[in-house]
Amino acid sequence: MELIQPVAWSADECGVRILDQRQLPGREVYRDLRTVDDVCDAIRTLAVRGAPAIGIAGAMGLTLAANYDQGDHDRLLSAAERIRATRPTAANLAWALERMLAVATASDGRSLRAVLRHEATRILNEDRDMCRSIGEHGAALIPDGARVLTHCNAGALATGGMGTALAAIYVAVEQGKRVEVFVDETRPLLQGSRLTAWELTRAGIPATVLVDSAAATLMREQKIDLCIVGADRIAANGDVANKIGTYALAIVARHHGVPLYVAAPTSTFDATTATGAEIVIEQRSADEVRCGFGVLTAPADARVFNPAFDVTPADLIAAIVSDRAVYRAPFDFSDSR
Repeated sequence: MELIQPVAWSADECGVRILDQRQLPGREVYRDLRTVDDVCDAIRTLAVRGAPAIGIAGAMGLTLAANYDQGDHDRLLSAAERIRATRPTAANLAWALERMLAVATASDGRSLRAVLRHEATRILNEDRDMCRSIGEHGAALIPDGARVLTHCNAGALATGGMGTALAAIYVAVEQGKRVEVFVDETRPLLQGSRLTAWELTRAGIPATVLVDSAAATLMREQKIDLCIVGADRIAANGDVANKIGTYALAIVARHHGVPLYVAAPTSTFDATTATGAEIVIEQRSADEVRCGFGVLTAPADARVFNPAFDVTPADLIAAIVSDRAVYRAPFDFSDSR
């Protein structure tokens, strides 16, 4: 499979190159981000998205705030806080920035930008390896001939490698298994139909797009064997924050006896958050619902409830797949720290 690179260094190595996911599937447009403001805007507006990918973008973006000589750590801290605030729910972003700041503190007079660039590149490469491991663990849960339902996008576009939830599907196909994927459209910004279906079609994997509310009917008709989704933050007890609609999908799956699996790298596990009740849920612009693609679909002054994520309780999750292991209830992530 040809690897999609949603985040990389720019050709001149002076910026961060992203695949602008707002343009997909119509156009494949790459942008070079030259400033911290550029990076913040790209993350906030979902030009780059997916918990692992925004962690990588945030780490790379922090290098743009560093001088070539050892110096202004206050400036670096300020930049890190600005980047962190763009997407507060995703654990990977805070994790990557903390890792970068720790390296900066220990840089011992070396070129700060060079040190940060090296660490950001390590984060990118490690994520690529983690995706492969997640795929290999997750593929074991996918039988030959499986009909798999996904929600949002947890593929290569959301990571530095082949994805999280989709990595399991890609590896299963590599192993010779026949897999058919049903793709929740994922309202309101359609990351499933715009991004996941684009990825799967590009990879030659059969994909059928459905509106989110059709998933229950598919399960009732016994046309789904398993669900697999990604995660933006996993609490210590196994509660999972993921794209809005995941909780509803988990309830429907439990009712119909369909296992729901979550796939995520160890950087998404948050040992400092005891349960999902403590996860801060990002509230996004009302205009994403009222006129998300430039067409008014609700009264211009309508009140809107638009959380980006919801929390799925651990007891609705059949297993959580990481790069290290497959975890089942009662969840114990002690080896992921």
